[in-house]
Amino acid sequence: MATGRDDSVAVPSFAEVLRTPVFLPVFAVATLSTWGDYIARITVAAVVFSWTGSALATAATFAVSLVPSVLGRALLSPICDRIPPRICLIGSHLIRALLVGALIVVVATTQSLVLVLALVGVIEFVGGPAITASQMLLTDIFPDRRLYTRAFGLSTLAAQVNQAIGLAMGGAVVSLMGDTKALLVDLLTFVVGAAILTLVKPPKSVVTPDDAPLLNMLADLRQGWHQIRASRVLLSMLGLSLASALAIAAPEAVALPYAAQHSTSSTWGGLLMAAPILGAVVGLLLIGRLPAEQQSSLVLRLALLTPLPLLATIFEPPLQLVWAAWFVCGALQCYMLPLQAAFTLLVPTAMRGRVFGLAGALSVGVTGACFLFAGWISERTTPAASVGICAVVTLGILVLLAARWPKDELAGSLEATFTTSEESVARVAPATPVAPAAPGAPSAIEQGAPVQVAFVPGPDVVEAAASQPAAQTVPDSGLHGERETGG
Repeated sequence: MATGRDDSVAVPSFAEVLRTPVFLPVFAVATLSTWGDYIARITVAAVVFSWTGSALATAATFAVSLVPSVLGRALLSPICDRIPPRICLIGSHLIRALLVGALIVVVATTQSLVLVLALVGVIEFVGGPAITASQMLLTDIFPDRRLYTRAFGLSTLAAQVNQAIGLAMGGAVVSLMGDTKALLVDLLTFVVGAAILTLVKPPKSVVTPDDAPLLNMLADLRQGWHQIRASRVLLSMLGLSLASALAIAAPEAVALPYAAQHSTSSTWGGLLMAAPILGAVVGLLLIGRLPAEQQSSLVLRLALLTPLPLLATIFEPPLQLVWAAWFVCGALQCYMLPLQAAFTLLVPTAMRGRVFGLAGALSVGVTGACFLFAGWISERTTPAASVGICAVVTLGILVLLAARWPKDELAGSLEATFTTSEESVARVAPATPVAPAAPGAPSAIEQGAPVQVAFVPGPDVVEAAASQPAAQTVPDSGLHGERETGG
């Protein structure tokens, strides 16, 4: 797709992203929050195991951190359409700090498994809208779409790394400090994060928060779904994200039993589980070096390639080759980065909380179901057969999606997104750019200049973009498919 830009100029550096005002403290808050979350999860699991000695009860602590998070994102994210994202983040951090304080009291004074699991569930539930608010805040900080895409990639990469760091820190903190002090560390990450966000003054959003009353939760979910369904492009992108979940989840779901069948060393289980994650980190680094438009053009091809390396598992080759195949599968998953970023840019801003929360909840929930499905297949066949079956099923679904993939419509929408700011700048000079070194200066729209803007929510974002390329900026929202469940 030609944009008239030099590709070397079109790709901002990570350093340029980090130099953007406000981003670094927000990035630090996200890092602290991730570390604290995983320290708390390891601590609670250790506490429950010491009380019960039950592996099932210990596993339940991780399960109750997943389902409430999905519900919280789906049901509470519409709040982000009514409240500025920074305020929503601060409130979520403070509420979770209070709940962690209650958890510390319960752990220190009782041995009530029910109370502990209930508090963990509530903490994860109220944290749901924080994920949506973080993504919305990112779009406010980076009105330049190319910088936003690069920042999104950096945040995604950091989330992968910080999960591993948080798990490692969790074990060390619990062993060195004990249960209650480890939970106190989690509490402090929320308090410090809220304090930093209180001092941060992000650029004012170009869209005023929706002042409509907060409807009942099911009504908000319906509005989010209607918005996605109204656009063939958005529906196809969400379908691609969900269809990929089975191949993404299968290797990690059966890594431990597969390693146990083929090696006497317990080390191989961890190595196989880490292979897709390490591959994903490498893939994100590589695709992040490409211009945003080129990243988007690779999405479907990389998606179709992703399940293919897993087919080698059926033949049960040496573990080194299995590790390499799973690593390559993880690297090919890098297409999720431009897929999620494009979804974010193509949803109307007034609906971003509802759509983002629903799409993120679906992504996490489907990934969790895929873990269970892969494990169920493994128990009835073999771990190797389970990975192969999941790969074949995923490939079949992806081929069907590819046959109806809206390639031209998606390309046209993204072209409008990345050229609108340039056309606006040609008409009205910007006031104070957010990032002096940005490859594309913020548009007159984003600087508050008197330029008429048409935010088009549907029925088809693409047709609107094609008909009004110079008078529209494509709104923001998000499809957030994180590795919260390992996928």
